[in-house]
Amino acid sequence: MSVPPSQRAARGSGPAVVALGGGHGLSATLSALRLMTDRITAVVTVADDGGSSGRLRDELGVLPPGDLRMALAALCDDSEWGRTWRDVLQHRFASQGPLDRHAVGNLLIVALWELLDDTVEGLDWVGRLLGARGRVLPMAAVPLQIEADVVHADGTADRVRGQVSVATTGGRIEHLRLEPTDPPACPEAVAAIEEADWVVLGPGSWYTSVMPHLLVPGLRDALQRTQARTIVTLNLSPESGETEGMRAEEHLEALHAHAPGLRVDAVVADPGAVDDVDVLSDTTERLGAQLLLRQVGRGDGTPMHDPLRLAAAFRDVVEGFLGDVGTRAGGAG
Repeated sequence: MSVPPSQRAARGSGPAVVALGGGHGLSATLSALRLMTDRITAVVTVADDGGSSGRLRDELGVLPPGDLRMALAALCDDSEWGRTWRDVLQHRFASQGPLDRHAVGNLLIVALWELLDDTVEGLDWVGRLLGARGRVLPMAAVPLQIEADVVHADGTADRVRGQVSVATTGGRIEHLRLEPTDPPACPEAVAAIEEADWVVLGPGSWYTSVMPHLLVPGLRDALQRTQARTIVTLNLSPESGETEGMRAEEHLEALHAHAPGLRVDAVVADPGAVDDVDVLSDTTERLGAQLLLRQVGRGDGTPMHDPLRLAAAFRDVVEGFLGDVGTRAGGAG
């Protein structure tokens, strides 16, 4: 019979890395980072208001657990025990009743929160169950609402409220804010950023998973004072809705507009997702960062990051190998 593995993070091998984000984008980052270090902390958005998470949030007044669950699943131990419990966490019920589409992991996380009355301790217990290679933390101590000022193609503007509504908006997002405007950051997340060697931001839903972290004052301040170096990982394609039609460099410009004090050291991009390498290179340089062009997508052409390729790109950044094929510097990749 299998027994639960010990926490890999206790070994302390590799650089200390904090990954910020949510959903599938953060899962992609974590799947890559676990190939190069055991010292991983995922700091996860808590603004989801749809699906199983939204229902639990509305009914019980808790943090939406879905993105936290996905991050924990991505860090599970690579063993029969870890993979089995990962699958249990990710399993969704299918019924004609109130359990329909609820994820088992969401219910388990919320149950631990109620039993322990401690959000972080509850997540740590799930991490131990999975033998997680790292730690998962919420970015804030309270549930958040995302609000955006949107300009439509006909020139009209309106205000869109809620993560699902912002993610599916048909207009161009001009400005993003959170409600409450000054939410308390998770103290453990702040400490992890301050003690990190590297911080990774993106990929993911840019306005609803990546950028909200920069709007939490405690996290933003920690990112500005930490000695850690920051990597921004760009998406492989624009998302329908919130970033439809946005070019690669515009993602960086949006980050800078909402957090001008954020220091970026490196930008990782797939050349197949860049319309104009020179423009992206110029934008990266204006931010004081270096551009790393690497094929980080899956070989089948789907717009999803390949863990091995993305891990190799992260290693190149960490080791200072930033030469790229196709850049004006003419470095060899």
